[in-house]
Amino acid sequence: MTTTRINDTPPAWDDRTQLTTFLDYARGTARAKCEGVFEENARKALLPGSPLMTMSGLINHLRWVEYYWFQVIFLGEEDLAPMTDEDPDREMRIAVDFPIAQLLDEYEEQSARYRELVAGSDLDTKAQRTIRDGVPVDLRWILHHLVEETARHNGHLDILRELLDGATGY
Repeated sequence: MTTTRINDTPPAWDDRTQLTTFLDYARGTARAKCEGVFEENARKALLPGSPLMTMSGLINHLRWVEYYWFQVIFLGEEDLAPMTDEDPDREMRIAVDFPIAQLLDEYEEQSARYRELVAGSDLDTKAQRTIRDGVPVDLRWILHHLVEETARHNGHLDILRELLDGATGY
């Protein structure tokens, strides 16, 4: 797999720069793991116990996870995500209906908007909504959480890619 190397070394050492650098690194890694994958392979579920875990599904999941944390929790907007109580994994299920390139483009466009949101917000700003059990979080916590979430799913993408076509690394 050929890709442009993404640097995880921040240009400055303050909290904001470190967190946004790591999040962008994790986002870029997710994109890199999908680079050059054949369309039909991006839709394949290879793990018998995880029938929704496809490369397309994971990219769409990452997109909607960021949407949820930034727009629904942080900004307090109405939740318009495709998931429902009846189908909580719908974002992964419907991902196979879209080209992987489209999913990656939508993820990148959304990430650019969230970079602007983060750049214009104080890290200590409390989210408009609370999480489980009424716990209030701030933007700093949300960024930490998204780094963790994206990195964890990059491991899934790595496994799927190796199983699909033997591509490893990055």
